Amino acid sequence: MNKIHPKGIRARVLLSSVFGPYARNDEFGSRAINPMELYHNQVTRAQGSFSVRRFHRSWGILMIQENISAPCTVLDFPTREAFARELRSHRYDVVGISSIIVNIGKAREMCRMVRELSPESTIVVGGHVAAVPGIEHMLDADHIVKGDGIAWMRQYLGEDTAAPIRHPALSSGFDLRVMGVKVPDRADTSATIIASVGCPMGCNFCTTSAFFGGKGKILNLYSTGEELFRLMEEAEASRNVRSFFIMDENFLLQKRRAMELLALMKAAGKSWAFNIFSSANAIRKYTYEELVDLGISSIWMGLESAESGYAKLDGADTLQLTRELREHGIILLGSTILGLEHHTPQNIIQEIERAVSHETDLHQFMLYTPVPGTPLYREMDEQGRLLDVDLADIHGQDSFNFRHAAISRDESHEFLESAFLRDFERNGPSLFRICRTTLQGWKRYKNHPDPRVRERFHREAKNLRHAYAAMLWAMEHRLSSANRSVAMQIRAVRNEIEQEFGLLTAAASRILGPVLWWTSIREDKRLARGAGYEPRTIIDRRNWAEA
Repeated sequence: MNKIHPKGIRARVLLSSVFGPYARNDEFGSRAINPMELYHNQVTRAQGSFSVRRFHRSWGILMIQENISAPCTVLDFPTREAFARELRSHRYDVVGISSIIVNIGKAREMCRMVRELSPESTIVVGGHVAAVPGIEHMLDADHIVKGDGIAWMRQYLGEDTAAPIRHPALSSGFDLRVMGVKVPDRADTSATIIASVGCPMGCNFCTTSAFFGGKGKILNLYSTGEELFRLMEEAEASRNVRSFFIMDENFLLQKRRAMELLALMKAAGKSWAFNIFSSANAIRKYTYEELVDLGISSIWMGLESAESGYAKLDGADTLQLTRELREHGIILLGSTILGLEHHTPQNIIQEIERAVSHETDLHQFMLYTPVPGTPLYREMDEQGRLLDVDLADIHGQDSFNFRHAAISRDESHEFLESAFLRDFERNGPSLFRICRTTLQGWKRYKNHPDPRVRERFHREAKNLRHAYAAMLWAMEHRLSSANRSVAMQIRAVRNEIEQEFGLLTAAASRILGPVLWWTSIREDKRLARGAGYEPRTIIDRRNWAEA
């Protein structure tokens, strides 16, 4: 471990994400194809104005801030000017910079700026960028933190590294935009709970698993259902939230914890909704009744090729599983890796078709990518198959960074783009699919005997009565010429919703629908001009007192 900072908990700490703008090509490594938007970047990017546009806070540095006693500022999504201004305006003893691998150029520039503007500051660099081999020689930092940043910073400031983890108040996202309309943050109320980091499944391409110890390793921040229940109960009371995004790479894998949480929810009559990550093999450990009772509202699950050999798919008929989950009102985000070792230009088309045939509500496509720090990267390096590709372009959303046996780098890009387009062409906008699954859940459980379950489905179906019905009207009319088959499917769901909820819903679809039709056309024109979105700079101060 490192020496304790001379000032201990009196040290002033600045924790910053890398500077923007992000969705453009620049000399610091930003790429237009890799914006700071999870969904539009990796899931709905071919869907034009129907794409889900949303930003997420830098949860890691917010967790560190909450768990140290030192006066601490979090600077999230700064511009270069805002970062410089913060360094000039306040004296910082420690400056921590959090970065992913693609933003190494920005982390390097921020280190240079600290040396120039705040030369007395100790520079600490963490996040996934710390996994890059030789990172110590690529930027001017005093410390590189690999793995658990909370424990490292506590130790560096002379605090108890074994103290219980305090969880900050984290929202699941902000600045949600759909069809050219910004949804007020107050209408998008969901809290994030970070239950663990790492993943015991240890897929060879997984950066998160590798960063926190690799296969079989997991760092539980909250290892019991009771701990999670208390966190959620506090969030419900203080922030009036009943929906939670649980940041845990495979939440359902720890069944004892999940069932303990369910027992406490039942005893307290809690009608909570959970949005989770989970693997197919973990989902199969539960009955659908248990999943519904637990409040599982959406699942992000891996749907790699059946020939991939990944343990998380063992014994799972994923086509049947995904169909049945949707029938129970559980929204699915499928994730498929393209360019696996067995893929060829011939069979990858069938693999894409199979992925799309799952009809998940949303679908992420990523290229098989050896990222520094992962077992796959070490394997490719040993085989001499790595290409000379800028670190800024190693993110799985453009082209291969290794020599594939059958698919060229240019072809990898074409196949990735075709996958997003095929999903959109066959299954339609994700917004439509989410409406369809929500309606299935409502019809199945609206009269459920358990009031907790009934309340949740009534709550989740509220938007079907107005906003969703209007979105369906607009999507149907936008696609009536471009994709008549999907337009007819959208019409069928809209008619079903109007029959279910009556005249007011029918009126809402016909009054608000044309408005969304117009805003979506305006948004498509805006996007065609190359316009995008950037997150606003956010400053949070804790234990702060001016000298």
